Amino acid sequence: MFENVPDVLPKDERIRAPIRWGFVSEVSSTATWSGPGKGEQFWFLGTLATIKVPGEASQGRFALIEFLFPRHASPPLHTHPQDESYIVQEGRLTVQAGEERFDLVPGAAAVVPMGVAHTFRVDSDTARVLVLSTPAGLERLVRDGSVPALTPTLPPSTTPRPSPEQLEAVFRAHGQVNVGPPLPPGD
Repeated sequence: MFENVPDVLPKDERIRAPIRWGFVSEVSSTATWSGPGKGEQFWFLGTLATIKVPGEASQGRFALIEFLFPRHASPPLHTHPQDESYIVQEGRLTVQAGEERFDLVPGAAAVVPMGVAHTFRVDSDTARVLVLSTPAGLERLVRDGSVPALTPTLPPSTTPRPSPEQLEAVFRAHGQVNVGPPLPPGD
């Protein structure tokens, strides 16, 4: 079946694919991987964010971020220009997307299409969640709204955070629009 397919195509014969925002980019022929505990680590608004695959490694097609969230972590209800997929590794998460709510346990997943107002809440002591941003972009928001993590743990309470004005500017710069409050604990 694959007898006549060359192992490596010449550069001018490689597949070209459309990217969501309108330009054409060569599909990468280089594999990317990130080992356990590896990746760019940031303390982002009370969480540990580990960028496992940055958008730069996928020509902007996606980014994969592992988050460690504390109990009751919940961002404001918001929209942004990426699809966002959640895959729970540890802990429990309630995801609200539009009028729907999903209770996610380890091994469960949810996908929120771009432009749909959504939020989530951590319902366990902590939660470890893989978040896939399609196209990439969420990792840039994380970088711009955080400080480098000094240890691979949740940040200490003394960790500096952006002011509300600085945070709003970061959100705006990356297309995130906050449209409502976070989910309250135990709701």
